[in-house]
Amino acid sequence: MVFCFIIFAGPDLVAQSKLQWTEDGRALIRLKKNALVEESAETGKDRAIIINEKDFGQTAVFKNMDDFLWYPASAQLLVFNNTARVWRYNTKGDYWIFNSNSKKWFQLGKGLPAQSLMFAKISPDGKLVAYVSQYNVYVEEIATGKRKALTSNGNRRLINGTFDWVYEEEFACRDGFRWSPDGKKIAFWQVDAEGTKDFMMMDNLAGVYSKPIPVEYPKVGESPSAVRIGVVDIATAQIKWMAIPGDARQHYLPRMEWAGNAELIVQQLNRKQNQSILYLANAGTGVSLATYKEVDEAWIDILPSVDDDYSYGGWDWLNNGKSFLWMSEKDGWRHLYNVSRSGKEEVLVTRGNFDVIEIAAVKEAEGYVYYYASPDNATQKYLYRSKLNGEGAPERLTPLTQPGTHVYTISPNADLAIHSFSSHNVPFTTESILLSTHKDASGASRVAESVAGAASRISPLEFFTVTTPAGVEMDGWMVKPENFDSTKKYPIVFFVYSEPAGANVVDRYGVGRNRLYAGDMRKDGYIYVTMDNRGTPVPKGREWRKSIYRKIGLVNIDDQASAAIELFKLSYIDTSRVAVWGWSGGGSATLNLLFRYPEIYKTGISIAAVANQLTYDNIYQERYMGVPQENREDFVKGSPITHAKNLRGNLLYIHGTGDDNVHYQNADMLLNELIKHNKQFQFMAYPNRSHSISEGEGTTKHLMTLYTNYLKLYCPPGGR
Repeated sequence: MVFCFIIFAGPDLVAQSKLQWTEDGRALIRLKKNALVEESAETGKDRAIIINEKDFGQTAVFKNMDDFLWYPASAQLLVFNNTARVWRYNTKGDYWIFNSNSKKWFQLGKGLPAQSLMFAKISPDGKLVAYVSQYNVYVEEIATGKRKALTSNGNRRLINGTFDWVYEEEFACRDGFRWSPDGKKIAFWQVDAEGTKDFMMMDNLAGVYSKPIPVEYPKVGESPSAVRIGVVDIATAQIKWMAIPGDARQHYLPRMEWAGNAELIVQQLNRKQNQSILYLANAGTGVSLATYKEVDEAWIDILPSVDDDYSYGGWDWLNNGKSFLWMSEKDGWRHLYNVSRSGKEEVLVTRGNFDVIEIAAVKEAEGYVYYYASPDNATQKYLYRSKLNGEGAPERLTPLTQPGTHVYTISPNADLAIHSFSSHNVPFTTESILLSTHKDASGASRVAESVAGAASRISPLEFFTVTTPAGVEMDGWMVKPENFDSTKKYPIVFFVYSEPAGANVVDRYGVGRNRLYAGDMRKDGYIYVTMDNRGTPVPKGREWRKSIYRKIGLVNIDDQASAAIELFKLSYIDTSRVAVWGWSGGGSATLNLLFRYPEIYKTGISIAAVANQLTYDNIYQERYMGVPQENREDFVKGSPITHAKNLRGNLLYIHGTGDDNVHYQNADMLLNELIKHNKQFQFMAYPNRSHSISEGEGTTKHLMTLYTNYLKLYCPPGGR
């Protein structure tokens, strides 16, 4: 539903989408003061200057820079600037190349519309660069600027080299083409959205006449857009389409990568997303052979959700392409398997009753895969490694003395890693470590010092577990008021999300803060709580995550309400002052809790909610709920609008009219139903604001003020 994109911000000029190591794994490539340098990962000092400030010359290129990538083999720097948002992220803009040998800048795509280039990538031999512009794939000679269109039929309905709204939102698919290893071909996706209906959003600020904005958006129950994969020969611009079996409007192709120079590996999901088939497709003939099949009674998660590297176009091949790493929940836990290229043989790599959270690195030369896991505490994240041959027990590398959430960016040779750590009472701290000893390479011990310093601080946030009468054990955190007095009773505010796209209870710095509250909830006298129910994507095993299948709006809501009742056994909670709030899926949960359990929740603030599950997109909704033509009653039962007639408490509903994710029609449908039953409520529409409700002067301040005033009015703060 909503995906997060994490970038690493450099201190001087630019946000990099991915840290870039030198080939020897001892330094990082950085832009500093208009110079490209190698910064020692151990000391943080400049090891070498790759391109100095004088040679760069054209500093205007650095204005509004979003990203860069250094190609050492061809001594070329690729710069991405003047960027603009497509749907969720800034994925189009202008690209420049600086050649450190000739000392010259070169702008790509001259003659094409400004700010229209996407996903530029230099070829393996450094002579060509490919990119997408206005739904077509181009290749350009770097030396001459000569450009060739590899596709020419692209338009809003026929999309080459990138994706439509729903593939981007729900499969994290954005960059839609891949260079072959030899640089002679490009494989790319083509999305045919001709059969997908437009949803019309309306811009009422465009002038005295409103402006309709069409978005090809397949609602749940509508057939997917047809997607196919082609291989285009750079020399001839001839395209060979891969013959993937099945009806293209009844399946998805969310993953594709080269498997050598002659073949592609492609993942196909059926429409219900409970069957995955991997195909090896011959790049020359298009013939595709099924090699590895998996089925699940609920749904199958695709790898980008648990392997961030794939967002940049990667596949974890082993043994010179004879096998690859694959993730599956088929034994009840999310584990890694070493699967042969033919799919006939596999080895369980990670063993035990725990979930692999995410792959951190694959170091075949040393025989290990590094990954995150937390077998004993689902709110935390630690670095482990296992042997690729499946032998031996998993080995935890993160020290036991550092409880919390850890992130590692591991060097190519696995000697060093950039280690970031935080917990609820330890601020974000970053150090460069020797991976073999987990010691700060500079000798400073920054993380250890931060952890030691936290021992003298008392965090206002407390983690807890609560067990419902049904035996469901849920993790949660609670922030109590400042100068808390257990003899008094305090109002409680629940923050919810509760759906499979996200979890709230994480042991990370900054949790427990309410970004919409204009003030300090602790000082004002609120108890602030969140809990993760069944169905949230926490590392508690397949059964926990998939128990919500076809029951969104039921299982999650019942868990939340049951856990709230258990918390009410605490003597200091004032059950007459109970509020709940959430955004997107959390907004939906807020409505369902307020409507289905009005005796518990007295006040609710719901933002950008899916009020009617039949209005949301097909990939997300059908993955978790099935196809409405077969089980429409599940969608109806789980939709807040079905229960709106039960509203007894105070409701503030908020939605942006320009929301391309959860359409504003949800607001109109919900309001209409509430009016039908004479239910009184308050409503705020933000003109032309998207799902984030962040655009426009004064918007954030207005939203915070609205939220805070309403909460204080209907759920007054303070102990009594």
